[in-house]
Amino acid sequence: MSDDAATVILRPMTDGDVPQVIAVQEPGTIVILETVFPQDAFPFPRDDIARRWRAEIDAPEIDAFVVVDRAEVIGFAAIRHEEFLHFGIAIERWGSGAAQRAHAQVLEQMRHHGVTRAWLRVFTGNSRARAFYERLGWRSTGDRTYSTFAPNPELLRYERDVDAAAERKV
Repeated sequence: MSDDAATVILRPMTDGDVPQVIAVQEPGTIVILETVFPQDAFPFPRDDIARRWRAEIDAPEIDAFVVVDRAEVIGFAAIRHEEFLHFGIAIERWGSGAAQRAHAQVLEQMRHHGVTRAWLRVFTGNSRARAFYERLGWRSTGDRTYSTFAPNPELLRYERDVDAAAERKV
């Protein structure tokens, strides 16, 4: 584990965090999802995403988090019951171990809420995220849906156990 990963913490997201979350989310989305959301045709919907985050912060069924390292917002996550809803780490932290540490903390939050099996959706065209989740024990179910954001790309469902024993096996 890198020094960065050792200082990574998860805390509840506030409305005041949204601009920093967007500043983290936008560059990673543009880089990773370039073929899914070509920026010339489908630019990052900054205002829509900010509105969604604010609604999710207020939604009682959603727990939204920021990933913080030494008081700096470096990522975001959200869960809704058994769904690992959103997750991302600043591109300059990719490969540092921060994402794995934050992922483990999100699973711990889910365990705390009594979740034993979690699920998430990943853009089929997001090979980096799919590889990340697969390394951490997530397995595709083969179920497919479509995003509500134009051009409505395909999403693939993944599931995994969230108990502590499953975490140690990964």
